[in-house]
Amino acid sequence: MTTLHTNRTHTDTTKLLLGCGVLAGPLYLVTGFAQAFTREGFDLTRHPFSFLSLGEGGWVQIVNFVLSGLLFLAAAVGLHRTGRVGRWAPILIGVFAVGMIGGGVFVADPAFGFPAGAPEGQAPVLSWHGVLHGVAFFLCFPALVASFFVLARKLTGPWARASAVAGVLSLVPLPFMGTGFGVVLLYGAAVVAWLWASVVAAKLRSEI
Repeated sequence: MTTLHTNRTHTDTTKLLLGCGVLAGPLYLVTGFAQAFTREGFDLTRHPFSFLSLGEGGWVQIVNFVLSGLLFLAAAVGLHRTGRVGRWAPILIGVFAVGMIGGGVFVADPAFGFPAGAPEGQAPVLSWHGVLHGVAFFLCFPALVASFFVLARKLTGPWARASAVAGVLSLVPLPFMGTGFGVVLLYGAAVVAWLWASVVAAKLRSEI
């Protein structure tokens, strides 16, 4: 009886952790796009979501970064507890989650005209928190993409192929970074990447 209770508790906890991952991707994207279309001066062809942390109302995006990161961190623990995706996928998702939290704690520098009064181009001098924000991005996004290729080896059938495709699509913006078109492609990659991470969490949760 005690063993059954322990197993049930373990299963329920794992489902809860994976459920956090199911919520994390849509939460981050819906909150980000809702702000992008309502914040004055914000331009999706020029400004990444990171800029939403700046200016009046910036606290919403800061909370979005941190909360979504914490939810993905919980999902990484859940992935590990399933024992079905190996060691590295949960670690990479965990690194991604920590990077998201860091992206919220350390805000980007004003640039490209946002918020009002910011330089029209890149900030001439980066602040310490702007540098750390950049480090957080270059930590989290590659880790997330790498996790998709790891998952492609651990999952089977169409799920494995879909994970590989998600990884490839997430890499498409890289040659275009630094251009306006690159920002648009980055949003497309973000939608694919964040949603795929949540879809995988939902799949594994449904199979427990």
